[in-house]
Amino acid sequence: MKVSNFKSAHRLITGHQASTELRPQVQRLGMQQPLIVTDQGVLQSGTLTLITEQLDAFDYAIYDGVTPEPEVAIVEDCTHTFRTGGHDSLIAVGGGSAMDIAKCVAVYAHHDGPLQELFGEGQVSRRSIPLIAIPTTAGTGSEVTNIAILSDAEQQIKKGIVSDHLLPDVAIVAPEMTLSCPRSVTAASGVDALVHAIEAYLSNFASPITDALAIKAMQLIIRALPKAFANPGHIQAREDMATGSLLAGLAFGNAGVGAVHALAYPLGGRYHLAHGVSNALLLPHVMEWNKSACVERFRDIAIAFGEPVDNLTDNEAAERVIRRLHRLCTDVEIPAGLSTFDIPEPALPELAAEAIKVERLLRNNPRVLTLADIEAIYRAAY
Repeated sequence: MKVSNFKSAHRLITGHQASTELRPQVQRLGMQQPLIVTDQGVLQSGTLTLITEQLDAFDYAIYDGVTPEPEVAIVEDCTHTFRTGGHDSLIAVGGGSAMDIAKCVAVYAHHDGPLQELFGEGQVSRRSIPLIAIPTTAGTGSEVTNIAILSDAEQQIKKGIVSDHLLPDVAIVAPEMTLSCPRSVTAASGVDALVHAIEAYLSNFASPITDALAIKAMQLIIRALPKAFANPGHIQAREDMATGSLLAGLAFGNAGVGAVHALAYPLGGRYHLAHGVSNALLLPHVMEWNKSACVERFRDIAIAFGEPVDNLTDNEAAERVIRRLHRLCTDVEIPAGLSTFDIPEPALPELAAEAIKVERLLRNNPRVLTLADIEAIYRAAY
């Protein structure tokens, strides 16, 4: 077994009604003037009242300027609000975008230089601002990972800040926070969570710990996602999705993700496709390419999916997995094909050229992909 270093949020609070545990955590961390970082959708849904009703004794404020696929400018704007408002702490309430913005502000608000200095791995030297993360989707797993992803509007690419200082002090994962999540977001974020689990399990840096988390995440998500999509008020399905997303976040936060995410980055940076949708469009096609490098692991995934494999070869089991992924995306109404989003076919070589630069993720992938391989995957997904 290779030496591995397991990372997570410092404290995890999970389960139905876990959101009611916010106030004691705010008190424990000594928060006095927290800034709640969220978006207009969460604010208008009424979900935020589950949080604000616990903060009546605190001098809190709300920043609701987070957008899908947030850009660097949002971090700058939120940081300005944090600094000028005299805030001492952050509470992220939302999907991955809100949590990533809050994580960035937490390490940038007391940084003397420009935000660009923090991009990359290990560029953050400290964080002194308490941070609580409460996801409203299931999900990105951002509440337990040491990475934040932003879009660079000028360069039309996505950039990441990777540092253990981004790990929140507390992650509260409560299914009731996801009940108002729109069906389209439930679908995209749910497939995103499944991608996290699958790519972590296939990663070159997987460990027995991440394997266990990833397999359990797959078992929960493959069954619960269609239920949560069809019946948004199904609290057990919502809880299984919240737990599955959390487990997947813990898995990929330590084992990493691979080519699905690497190929998704240019789609988000250049064409502003939602991250979960990009991953869902690419997932079956990347898996088709990856299976030859780790076909026995695909058999494990098939078993986690509940597929009968006793009389199948490893390759046949792998094909079952890929067909199941296609079917899942259809069941939750993920649009089929990149062409659906008006991405011009002549742009595919340019996308491939951008994707192959995402070495931080491609090094995790079980199969080495050439530029021609990546372009072929884009064409298959087109």
